[in-house]
Amino acid sequence: MRTLKALFDFYLDASIHVAIAVISLTGVTFYLLDSSLDLHLLGFIFCSVIVCYNFIKYGVEAYKYLIVSNAYHRIIQIFSFVCFVFALYFLFHLDSNIWWATAVLGVLSALYAVPLLPRAKSLRNLAGLKIYIVAFVWAGFSVLLPVLDANVPLDWDFSVTFIQRMVLVLVLILPFEIRDLQWDDRSLRTLPQVLGERATRRLGMGLTLIFFLLTFLKDTLHPLEAELQSVICVILFVMLASHQRMKSKYFVMFWVEAIPVFWFCLFWWAERFVA
Repeated sequence: MRTLKALFDFYLDASIHVAIAVISLTGVTFYLLDSSLDLHLLGFIFCSVIVCYNFIKYGVEAYKYLIVSNAYHRIIQIFSFVCFVFALYFLFHLDSNIWWATAVLGVLSALYAVPLLPRAKSLRNLAGLKIYIVAFVWAGFSVLLPVLDANVPLDWDFSVTFIQRMVLVLVLILPFEIRDLQWDDRSLRTLPQVLGERATRRLGMGLTLIFFLLTFLKDTLHPLEAELQSVICVILFVMLASHQRMKSKYFVMFWVEAIPVFWFCLFWWAERFVA
């Protein structure tokens, strides 16, 4: 039992679960585009998210972002280096436009953790900015990259989907903000610190409604899009109403981040057995 728990904790702590969540959102975008999944792009995003998240979580605590003293974190670091090698392998199989978009998102992710100047603050420490940077990067990986990969024009529907994805990610971040309320420095000015826990949950419910209504601004809708997003919105409402469970590590790190995975599975199931 201890071994299973240790493996599960590693699965969460090494950002494997969050990487699966991001590639699930990418898979949803491919379904919305009515395009076949690009395994090289999915592999690249999966490995890149692991590298990026682990660098943000553990690299900033290391000496010169490289030397890790904690043995458990060192294992995660080695795992991240292996993922970095695979990310490069997958990237070499993608078009150059993916490279440029990835470079922009990568720089933004790096600045999130590492300040541009020695005495400057990183983006994560700028009051109230953290969650918007995360939402933009998630939307970039899960919407912009698959759109570029499918050679689809960056039109009105792309803009709506990109904004919609950012709104969804903001909703998914709120439980983490609420959970970390007792530990976050007051200077971060997170939404729960500014608005309070109850108002933050209400904001999340409002954003969930916006996420759903944005669907109907598109010129072209996938036949299953509105129905499946309504299911996801119900799940988001239930999640936001479960305020006591937000204090649980596993509820937030596993179940909240599993919502994109469930959304992708809904599309997979509906495409095969309903459509």
